[in-house]
Amino acid sequence: QVQLVESGGGLVQAGGSLRLSCAASGLTFSRYIMGWFRQAPGKEREFVARIKRSGGNIYYGDSVKGRFTISRDNAKNTVDLQMNSLKPEDTAVYYCAASSRGGSSGISLYDYWGQGTQVTVSS
Repeated sequence: QVQLVESGGGLVQAGGSLRLSCAASGLTFSRYIMGWFRQAPGKEREFVARIKRSGGNIYYGDSVKGRFTISRDNAKNTVDLQMNSLKPEDTAVYYCAASSRGGSSGISLYDYWGQGTQVTVSS
């Protein structure tokens, strides 16, 4: 079955960096658009970034533009999220997701989801 497993979360001070990784299995990875989302306590799930099948046409949510970078390695079936200049408001559970339907920022367009990894940014 399809599995998306996130790793790399943790506790970091404001201004610091973290790199999240998502390992995919059970699907033809190169055929899927990959996205990252996050959900803070008491808030709705929020779009962070997505990358198309070939690694191009990257799109970011407004709150992370200029600070986060998404990338993928189709040979390794992984998608990463490099997070720099972290802020306390970036604290959330981060999820990777896979879309076969042209997924952009819409949560409903994503077919598969990981279990999430916690990112906590202290002030």
